[in-house]
Amino acid sequence: MAEGVALQTVLQQLLVGLSRTTILFIVASGMSLVLGVLRIPNLAHGSFYMIGAFLAYSISAAIGSTMGFWTAVLAAPIGVALLSFAIERGLFRHLYDREHLMLLLFTFSFTLVFSDLVKLIWGSDYRSMPVPEMFQGSIQVMGLTLPLYNAFLLAVGPVVAVGLWLLTQKTKIGKIARAAAVDREMVDAIGINVQMVYSVVFVIGCFLAGLGGALVAPTQNITQGMDHGIIMETFLIVIVGGLGNIWGALTGALVFGLSHAVGIMVVPQFAIVIPYLAVVVILLFRPRGLLKSIW
Repeated sequence: MAEGVALQTVLQQLLVGLSRTTILFIVASGMSLVLGVLRIPNLAHGSFYMIGAFLAYSISAAIGSTMGFWTAVLAAPIGVALLSFAIERGLFRHLYDREHLMLLLFTFSFTLVFSDLVKLIWGSDYRSMPVPEMFQGSIQVMGLTLPLYNAFLLAVGPVVAVGLWLLTQKTKIGKIARAAAVDREMVDAIGINVQMVYSVVFVIGCFLAGLGGALVAPTQNITQGMDHGIIMETFLIVIVGGLGNIWGALTGALVFGLSHAVGIMVVPQFAIVIPYLAVVVILLFRPRGLLKSIW
């Protein structure tokens, strides 16, 4: 009986870890798109995630009820996308041919700007967004108890993954973006507006960061500085999965989320370290990532 209870606890913790993997994958897939096509190591990606969470909080608080949640999940990423479009058109598009170090410094400067912007608008206090009524409580999954909101996140992950696959593999803009990732000069030479393709890809990547922020808002405190942790995790996930590879982002997110869940069960006081140890072990044997890198 004790072994059965222990196994049930392990499986339940892994399910919760999978729901966290959804957030990591959504944010990392946006980063992977931008890295794969634009070749920009965007350190401000975590800031878009943070802004998405704060926008979701404000929208949800203003409208209230379940409708406020759905409006926030839809409107917050769109707001982030509009902000990213203005930044890309006004600034980023002039820097695509610069060295990576300059791009790193440039995007890092935006993390400082966004941090002050968030503090100016929302202050430095913690904010919290309640779980909507329709997702309160729990359900039984194969005899395991899982919070409804975590189950919702588990359902969102595959939808986003399939949507990104369809976008990159079955649409004209996706095929052009993949071609630009391999040989941007040739794509430009045949008369395709590469700058506009870059804008679309950058906006989609930031939209996904904002979506991740909106979805994570009901599960944790929303605060200035929440971008720091996510950007480090996102970069590691993208590196482990393979630079620019969407399915690699999913694989890396699974490694990160499940290893953290295992760490909570085995060594809870050091759980935060376990995913990073897993990354180190993987990169020792697969320095270019688990799946093929686009770069």
